[in-house]
Formats: sequence, structure tokens, C-alpha cells
Amino acid sequence: MALENRLTQEQALIQQQQQRLTAQQILQVKLLEMPLAQLEENIKTELYENPALESANPDDADNLNPNASLNESDSIGDGEEEDFDTQTEREDREEALDSALDSIDSDDRLASDYRAYGDSNQTGAEQEEMVYGDTVSFYDKLMEQVNEEDLTETQHQIMEYLIGSLDNDGFLRSDISFISENLAIYQGLDVTDKDVNNVLHILQSFDPAGIGASSLQECLLLQIARREDSRLTRRMRKVVRDYFDDFTKKHWEKIRQHLKTSEYEAEEVIKELRKLNPRPGASLGETMGRSTQQVTPDFIIDTDENGQVTMTLNNGELPQLFISRDFEQQMLGYQNNAKSLNRMEKEALLYTKEKVERARGYIDAIERRRKTLTLTMQTIIKMQHKYFLDGDEADLVPMTMTDVAEKIGMDVSTVSRVCNAKYAETQWGTFKLRHFFSSGFSKDGEEEMSNRKIKAALADIIKEEDKKHPLSDDAISKELKKQGFPIARRTVAKYREALGIPVARLRR
Repeated sequence: MALENRLTQEQALIQQQQQRLTAQQILQVKLLEMPLAQLEENIKTELYENPALESANPDDADNLNPNASLNESDSIGDGEEEDFDTQTEREDREEALDSALDSIDSDDRLASDYRAYGDSNQTGAEQEEMVYGDTVSFYDKLMEQVNEEDLTETQHQIMEYLIGSLDNDGFLRSDISFISENLAIYQGLDVTDKDVNNVLHILQSFDPAGIGASSLQECLLLQIARREDSRLTRRMRKVVRDYFDDFTKKHWEKIRQHLKTSEYEAEEVIKELRKLNPRPGASLGETMGRSTQQVTPDFIIDTDENGQVTMTLNNGELPQLFISRDFEQQMLGYQNNAKSLNRMEKEALLYTKEKVERARGYIDAIERRRKTLTLTMQTIIKMQHKYFLDGDEADLVPMTMTDVAEKIGMDVSTVSRVCNAKYAETQWGTFKLRHFFSSGFSKDGEEEMSNRKIKAALADIIKEEDKKHPLSDDAISKELKKQGFPIARRTVAKYREALGIPVARLRR
């Protein structure tokens, strides 16, 4: 009997549960990921685009982020001094850009003698006050970011060469073809211009924004590309990309005409452009003890003599936000006379209501961000309390984002967003939040140890070794086993490379 295949069509009801983020939830997630500097830009953009949202001058308003501490004591730091420092830094940067524009020879070449941001006519003390944090050179800061990238060995060599080729401004003046030729001659690397370009694009994604540019124009465009996409950002890009000649000559009225916008809006564009940094490299020297990378910490953490740790959210230039009273009154007026409104008035009501609701949602998202950041940082401090007492990395206990998420009752993705590109200033330096996280190593069912302890032990072994006969990775592995760290030779090699320690033959 032949089998008969039949095609049948059936209808069935299937119940599925799908989770969709609302526009408000998307906004909250977006703001949560932003570090302080980016949030400041985002708030300025929102104020520019939503007339129903207004701000008070941060000097006159109460702080947007109230102090938060583990011991509920008053937090450390003078907010007025921070505002003054931020203002001085901004003015210096604007002056540096003006000077750069005055000294420019052409669209693609800067005169070498323009006065830099933080230049030599400042005293050493003044320069130190402008720098946050740890005693690592700017070159090392770039190399730290290199280690966070998943690069092939060839890409790593190209990246090292590119960083070594940056001038004092943080610019890459050499042609790509010249670099690829030099890599072939001196490094024995057979790479194409495209290979070099691909690595250069990775370098240009590093902090500070603008690093690795070939000209002032490209440097400014790279910085603008990091900003939140908005009408203001698009106008900034248009000025630098299409009217750079007028920009360098400070022909502001011509720029306003090009943009076809009001005088006020043109002034806002120019004001934001003047805040860009014309010299992201500042002083690309090897002097230890100075880090020229300008980092704005999101958290200020302090430890007193009694072992109490206090934490404060950094306000920076965040203003106090509120809803425009005029807009609220206008909306209420329309709503009270809803039955007698003509078509134009109904459209005005819809517009006003949309702007007011958007402003309310934005203010609520900012507040939720503050609470989430505070709760997460407080939990990190509690779990790493010993570290914050003495700053010894060996005291960092194993801690993952999942651990913190469980403590605060939030999703691990929320903790990940909090830790994204954010810094905490401590007495021992300014660190990325991810610095405080460490995976663990279990030793025969005993208490889990931080892999930072293993790295510290490894570094001590190498420090004490006979320099004429340095230890191999296998020998180091055996020494670590004697100290209670039974890790394999491959793990030793991995940790050694992470610490930037060369192989035995290069340590002689």
C-alpha cells in the first residue's frame, strides 16, 4: 500500500510571555551605563532639546546626589573646591583650543608651538592638582587598555608601535604606509596598510577621546563621536567636518548662517565645541608619578583612622533638574478647558503634555540612577572592606558581579552597567570599578582565595629570584605550590603576562 503524504494547515492558539522594555526602562538603562562626564553631556543635550526641562545653577542649587556613606556620617570633600577645579579645567581647555586654532597652519597641520592644556608656564604644584590618581605614566595607561582588548600577537605588536609613535599631543603624524613599511623593516612584520588601519581604529577607541588622530580636525571629530547622538551633537559634527576653515578662523557669524539656526542655538554649539580637548595626549612622557590622563571619578571613597569607610557620589557639574513651571501651568490651563479647545490648541496641549511627561521621566531616571549607583558601591565597599582600609590588592577577596547582584537584589546586567566605564577615587589612586572584582581560586576545599593574592605571590617570587639565573614558569609554578597555590605552568604564564613581566630569558 502506497503511503500518502498530505499537507494540512491548522490553526492553534499559543500563549507566549514576552518581556518588552518600556521607553522609560530603556532610558533608565541608558543613563545607568553612563559615567559622570557622559551624563553631564547627556543632561545638557536633554535641556537643549526639551523646553519643559529646566535646571538650576549647580552653585545655587542643592546637590543632585545627596551624600551616602556606610556609617551614615558626613561625607568627605569640599564640593565648592571640586566645582572650582572643574571650572578651571574647562577654562584651560577652552583656552588651549583657542590657542590651537590661532596657531593652525592648515586644516591638517598644527603649529608646534601653541600653548598646551597644562603647559610649562604652570608651576609643578598646579600641574599636579590637575591630575587624578595613581602613579602610572600615560604610556602605561594606554598599554593597560591594550591588555583589555582581545588582540592577536601581530595586532599587539602593531599597537605597541602605534602608541610609541604618538607625539606629545597624542597625535599620530606618520602616514599609515610609512608605518607598515617600518614594521616590515624593523619588526619583521609583513602587514598591510589595512591591518595597521584596523589596529589604529582600536587605539582611537581608547581614553582619552581623540587619541591617535592625525590632525586637529580628526581629533575633534573623534571626541564628538563619543557624545550622545542629538541635534546638538550633529550640528557640532557638521561645523567641524564641513566648515572647519570658518571654525579655525572663529568666523562664528558665518557658522551660524551655515547652520541656519538662531543665534542662541549657534552659541550653544560653539560653547560645546570650545570644551573639546585639542591635545588629548597633553604630555606623553615617561615621567613616573604623573598620569596625564584626565579621569573624572564617579565615586569618592575615603577611610578614616577608625576604619570607617565613607562614600560620596561625585556631582561634577550635574545641575538640579526640575519641570518648567510655565509648561506645567500651560498644560493645566489647556486641560481645564479641554472641551472648548480648537484644533490648534489641542495640538499645543499634546505637545506640552509630551514634553512635561518626558521631563518627569528623565528626572525620575536620573534619581533611579543615583540610588542604584549608591547601593552598588556601598555593597562593593562592604564586601571589600579590608582592601579599602589599607589599599593592599592582596586583600581583595573573590567577588563577582553576580555576588553583588544577589546582595542588592538586582539583575547582574544592572551591576555590569553600573561598573561600565566608571571610576572610584580612593586614597591609593583612582581605579575602574572592575578593579575591585576578582575571581577566586579554591584550595582543597578551603576558603577561596583571590587570584590577586596569587599574582602578588608570583611577583614576590620573581622579585627575589637570582637575576643571573631567573626562574622559568615551571620553576615558579613549583615555588607557588610550596606556598599553597597549586597552579599549573600555563596559569603562571598567564598571570605573569598580565603583570607585564617578561619571560625568564628576558629578565637576565
